[in-house]
Amino acid sequence: MVEPKIRAALALAAFLALTGCAALTQAQPHTYNNPILYADYSDPDVIRVGESYYLVASSFHWSPGIPVLKSKDLVHWKIIGHVLPRLPFGPLYDMPGPYELDDTKSKPVTGTKYASGVWAPSIRHHEGRYYVYWATPDEGVFMATATDPAGPWTPAVAVIAQKGLEDPCPYWEEDGQAWLVHGKVGAGPLVLHRMSWDGTKVLDEGKVIAEDKARLPILEGPKFYKRNGWYYIFAPIAGVGTGPQAVGRARTIEGPYEWKDVLVPGNGLLGPHQGGYVETPSGQGWFIHFNSTGAFGRIDHLQPVQWVEDWPIMGDNTLPVLTHVAPDTGKWRPQDRLQESDEFSGSTLGLQWSFNHNPDNARWSLSERPGFLRLKAGPAQHLTTSRNTLTQILQGPHMQATTRIDISGMVDGQRAGLTLFGVKPVWIGAVKEAGVTRVTYASAGVETPGPVITGKTIDLKAFVTPDQMVRFEYDAGSGFTALGEPVMLAKFSWWKGSRPGVFTFVKGDAAPANHIDVDWFRVTHEVMP
Repeated sequence: MVEPKIRAALALAAFLALTGCAALTQAQPHTYNNPILYADYSDPDVIRVGESYYLVASSFHWSPGIPVLKSKDLVHWKIIGHVLPRLPFGPLYDMPGPYELDDTKSKPVTGTKYASGVWAPSIRHHEGRYYVYWATPDEGVFMATATDPAGPWTPAVAVIAQKGLEDPCPYWEEDGQAWLVHGKVGAGPLVLHRMSWDGTKVLDEGKVIAEDKARLPILEGPKFYKRNGWYYIFAPIAGVGTGPQAVGRARTIEGPYEWKDVLVPGNGLLGPHQGGYVETPSGQGWFIHFNSTGAFGRIDHLQPVQWVEDWPIMGDNTLPVLTHVAPDTGKWRPQDRLQESDEFSGSTLGLQWSFNHNPDNARWSLSERPGFLRLKAGPAQHLTTSRNTLTQILQGPHMQATTRIDISGMVDGQRAGLTLFGVKPVWIGAVKEAGVTRVTYASAGVETPGPVITGKTIDLKAFVTPDQMVRFEYDAGSGFTALGEPVMLAKFSWWKGSRPGVFTFVKGDAAPANHIDVDWFRVTHEVMP
């Protein structure tokens, strides 16, 4: 005989299973904290296709170009590919020199193309294909397409071969007309073109549809949308440091547009602007935008969007939110994370890696010594003008990067190590001179030699803290030891944040046969001891 208490418990369990609505079993909604990406994915744009979300961001001079990120919940993201395997815009993207730049200054950038390259891409999905548009300030507006956002993408097509343009975004009408809006270097005005249906060329000289230096100062980053009979341009104003996000609306795509500020500085964010709008399948609105944070670059925040009288009001009544209930995507995937660590055991580099220009492929390899990344030094006088510096986007607010390097193949004059790369770069590594190899710390071009290294390998470590300081340590066989004083990272480096990575170069006019082998590169986010 079943006891009464047991019978009651079984009855309650059956009731809960049938109804699925009791408070005891109802799942609580997830919440998220901003930033969703504490990493330099600046000028983000985002779309939804089915149940998946895709994000692209500016990559400037870094190669490969235009990272493509994927998410199922709009909060957690992973890298799935790049639009540009190399930067095809001209020979200067191979960084041939001659140079005026050195490790003590940020310009002139002659011979490097630092700060050029891909500015503010937009991504759209149209008739079964993905389209990405971007501008390079010196060459024009380009586009590429793909059936899979992970790639491969078609070669870049020049939509407008003209320098001085920025921030393009396409729009396709249901009646067969395609359009392209873009800005001009210097931020404004916004220009609208009719475009061919295949998106490969503009059909006219363009018409200015937004220009008001008093109401819309530093107008840039336009994104086109249509909703409820209104055409919308989402565009930031007043500069990346302190500006709000504005939205213009009109009944026709050519305007005239009326404007409203829909996300303004507040809650510790001085410049919460420039990004992309997306809706979940239920119609919830969300806006992903960047906020400039110095050495961490321009990191990404997620704001809820409420439509009020056909205006998109972002955050908490235009103020950025720091914590909020997560989007109703039906998914929650904290296991999706931006890639960082690499054991170099595969046949291709991890998607997190980018070179500081188009690489010299004869000077790096994953196959010459399987399980290692081999880097061969070329001639350079400074790290900022060295070929094949390999870095990834810094993720904060705490970051610890550790790498092991086999230095037995170094030659006199060679430098190699772990860097936080940017303007006035800092690094720790090995320097070989007159047959002797020493651990060395360098900051803004000034090298500080340490003890002699007698073994074949050295472990190098960098700690980055929320106050944007970095501290270096090395282990040559006797445990980790600090070298050099903690130093402030470069606040902004040719439109990008500071980047952890590995490098090697030889000071001199020629680089005889040499190499280093990077065994692994591991990243954690522990608080610095």
